[in-house]
Amino acid sequence: GRMKPVIVVHGGAGRIFKEREEGSRAGVVRAALRGYGILKKGGSALDAVEEAVRSMEDDPHFNAGCGSVLNEKGEVEMDAIIMDGKNLDSGAVSAVKCIANPIKLARLVMEKTKHMLLTDHGAHLFAQAMGIPETPGEKLVTERSRERWKKNLEPDSNPEEFQKDLGTVGAVAIDSEGNVACATSTGGLSNKLIGRVGDTACIGSGGYADNHSGATSTTGHGESIMKVVLARLILYHMEQGMSPEMAADTALDYMKTRVGGLGGVIVVNNSGEWAARFSTKQMSWATVKDDQLHYGIYAGERHTKPVDEALRSESEGF
Repeated sequence: GRMKPVIVVHGGAGRIFKEREEGSRAGVVRAALRGYGILKKGGSALDAVEEAVRSMEDDPHFNAGCGSVLNEKGEVEMDAIIMDGKNLDSGAVSAVKCIANPIKLARLVMEKTKHMLLTDHGAHLFAQAMGIPETPGEKLVTERSRERWKKNLEPDSNPEEFQKDLGTVGAVAIDSEGNVACATSTGGLSNKLIGRVGDTACIGSGGYADNHSGATSTTGHGESIMKVVLARLILYHMEQGMSPEMAADTALDYMKTRVGGLGGVIVVNNSGEWAARFSTKQMSWATVKDDQLHYGIYAGERHTKPVDEALRSESEGF
């Protein structure tokens, strides 16, 4: 039977500052509409999640690609993962610099190598071999990221305060063939140590996709997410018969009580039910199912409008 395609995206869990709310909402809506456009034409879940994440990497409102936070040395180092639920193939990159779209590179790692994760210099050489153009590091650095980095260097600063505003981006989808996929991309933690790899690049933590159960992408405190292998934990709960929402809440609750970690997740199961849940103050998210767009940022907030109406206002600019 033909599945009805579904896409869900998130723009990161944490604290979204008032002046960035509009841009975060518009950004996740745009990403969801782009991904859905691919699914609607019969395209694959894999292409849809890659396109949705690429759209957010190019948007300076999010901590991924352009707009990524800076490490202790004031540089951008990015992580990304993509996974195909059909055969459990996955590709990831970590600590990559000077490329606009780490998610594209992750996809190439999956499709053009026998490996699953390339890091730093090796990822850089692979990107060159694949003909991916280099983006000067400064091009990825926004005024805001630089400001925040400077603030965090002050002796009395508390980087942890700022790390609550995280903004990893991600997408999950199911296509008309019933295949699921996930993609996640991030600039990581503000003022992190050089070479720090968080949950995003780690299979089962930053994302997981399996046609037998569903797909999920996570955001939040990376080290906490890794401790509980959050993405895989959610799918495990769904395999035990939980709905996406219940599985997400149960796993987030466990992460909070067991290791004191906060985060957010998006989930789609193999019958096309979805959830967007978070234990942080906020998470920007959007989803399209049955030609209806839903989106929100605050707990309990959910706006709904028909896709064609959303596409019209999209083309006129938000």
